[in-house]
Amino acid sequence: MLIIRRERPEDAAAVADVHVRTWQTAYAGLMPPEVLGRLNPAAWAQRRRDVGTADPDHPFVTLVAAEADAVLGFATVGPYRNNQDPDDLDGAHGELLSMYVDPLRWGEGVGRALMAAVLAETSDRAWRQLRLWVLAGNTRGRRFFERAGLAPDGESCVYDLPLGPRQPPLPLTELRYARPLGPT
Repeated sequence: MLIIRRERPEDAAAVADVHVRTWQTAYAGLMPPEVLGRLNPAAWAQRRRDVGTADPDHPFVTLVAAEADAVLGFATVGPYRNNQDPDDLDGAHGELLSMYVDPLRWGEGVGRALMAAVLAETSDRAWRQLRLWVLAGNTRGRRFFERAGLAPDGESCVYDLPLGPRQPPLPLTELRYARPLGPT
């Protein structure tokens, strides 16, 4: 049975594994294969531990979709990061920083359950909108978010994907999506 719960410190490796495998599947064709091939779940897990995403005092909350002991997906939500800067938070708006589901479980309702939990998490906050950034070329992700009531709000930015030493970064366009929260 699928449950949605808050991330625990011992989830770091499983969350990082889902994160990496989802990037490798969802971003194939958007990012060079050599970039996706060198993603390291152990390094990503350590980064989660270092940032303290499971710490109850962290400004961002990560929700985990689990079945038995297996992590099937996760979503991280918190105050909106102005200019995507984690040190410049806007308490008037919320942000879905990340949402990834194990590609082997796509289409089974895990993403919808996570989105419902994200919206429930935002219900007792005074945020006017939920915002997120999504790669312009991520058509599957964009369709998912549009079905969840989010829409492009006209803002965009460029994410410079590092490619390696002595190589210029690959510019990837991100679109900002938004959805009103609270009473309308």
